[in-house]
This record gives sequence, structure tokens and C-alpha cells, in this order.
Amino acid sequence: MEFLKDYWWAIILVLGVLSSFVTINQGFIGVITMFGKYQRNIRPGLRMKIPFIEQIYKKISVQNRSVELEFQAVTIDQANVYFKSMLLYAVQNESDETIKKVAFKFFSDKDLMQALVRTIEGNIRAFVATRKQSEILGLRRDIVEFVKEHVDASLEEWGYHLLDLQINDITFDEAIIASMSKVVASNNLKAAAENEGQALLITKTKSAEAEGNAIKIAAEAERQAAQLRGQGVALFREEVARGMTQAASEMKQANLDTNVILFSMWV
Repeated sequence: MEFLKDYWWAIILVLGVLSSFVTINQGFIGVITMFGKYQRNIRPGLRMKIPFIEQIYKKISVQNRSVELEFQAVTIDQANVYFKSMLLYAVQNESDETIKKVAFKFFSDKDLMQALVRTIEGNIRAFVATRKQSEILGLRRDIVEFVKEHVDASLEEWGYHLLDLQINDITFDEAIIASMSKVVASNNLKAAAENEGQALLITKTKSAEAEGNAIKIAAEAERQAAQLRGQGVALFREEVARGMTQAASEMKQANLDTNVILFSMWV
């Protein structure tokens, strides 16, 4: 007790020195206030502050953060659409002004998350409300681009940046799903019938072409055969005429009557 009475000031001094040191983990930035007012930011590592006067108000994470969303939207033709998505966001940058926004814009992280989720859901609902149920499944990319375009401005005011929005699942009421299945089945049957018709048409066309080609080939062969027959008859007649001419010439030289040749042809 005597020691405490004599060296109380030393104890206070030691406590003051120890309380002046603060450790900030990697991936965080500390926000310091003095008498309840923003003073400065401190970076990761072992840092110092004025003991008993400066306080660590909040440690801001600059790491990427994600949150899963599940909500419902209604299309322009009054169909319910159920979304499951994942939101990835982070502090916009590590500047003092941005960290100050992040620290003081919302009372707690819970309030930030509520505002962020409601903003994302509201923008998706606004987009879906202008589209028909049959269009939604093919508009994932358009939905993401629409949300990024309209949400980034609000997030920048809060000191955050939207890194990615993934729409993992889109579903409808059971009645709509059953109707969509029937439409798909009908389209498949229609496509199969069209393909079968095309195949039959191609088969008949090829068959007709083959038959036509066969007729052309047969006609060409007949023409060539007739031509060869005609050429044979002509050659025969030419040889007969040449033989008769030669025979007549020889008979004249022998002073014989050429009518004998004609007589011999008729005999």
C-alpha cells in the first residue's frame, strides 16, 4: 500500500504509455476520434495515439465482402419471379475521405447491409416490372448491368463500390414452370417434325436427281449406240460402193458388160 501511495504517478504513467499503443490488423484501417469528433485514420501495424484523449472509434475492413440475397419480384404480366443472388462489394479506396464516409454514414454494419440489400432488390424489382415473364430467363446480364449502372452512384456516396452481382438462380411459381415445360416439349416436337420433313424432302430430292441422272445416262448411251450403228451402215455402204466401182472398172478394162454386176446383186 505504501508503494502505491508513493508511486501512483508512475503507475498512471505506465498505463498511459501502454494505452498509447494500438494494433491495427492487416486489411483494416482504424478511425480515431478526439472528444467524439473525427481526428484521423491509422494504417495496419503498431500505431500510437494520445492516451485517454484519442479513441479508436471503428476499425474499417477494406477487404472484399459478400452477401447472399433471396427476394421476389413481379413482372409486367403479373408473374412472380424468385431470385437468388450473390453481391460482392468493398470499400471504394483507402483515402481518408472515403474511410471517413464509411465510418460515419451508417450507425452500424447492420444498417449498411439493410440499405445495400434494399437498394439492390429495389433496382432489380424495377427492372423486372418492365419485362414479361417469358423474357426474364434471358436477361441475367441485362439485369446485372442495370443494377450496376443505377447503384454505383449511391454506393460511392457511402464510400463503397459494387464489384460484382451474380444471379445464381431464377425460378417461377409451379404453375408457370409446368406451363414452360409444356411449351418446351411442344417446341421440341415441332422441331423434330420439321427436321423429319426436311430429311424426307432431301431423300426424295436426291432420289429424283439420281433417277433423272440414270435416264440421262441411258439416253446418252442409246444416242451413242445409234450413232455407232449409223456409222457402221455408212461404212458398209461405202465399202460396197467402192467394191462395185472397182469391179466395174476391171470389167471395162476386160471389155466385159458391167450389167453383169447388177445382175449378180439381184440374184
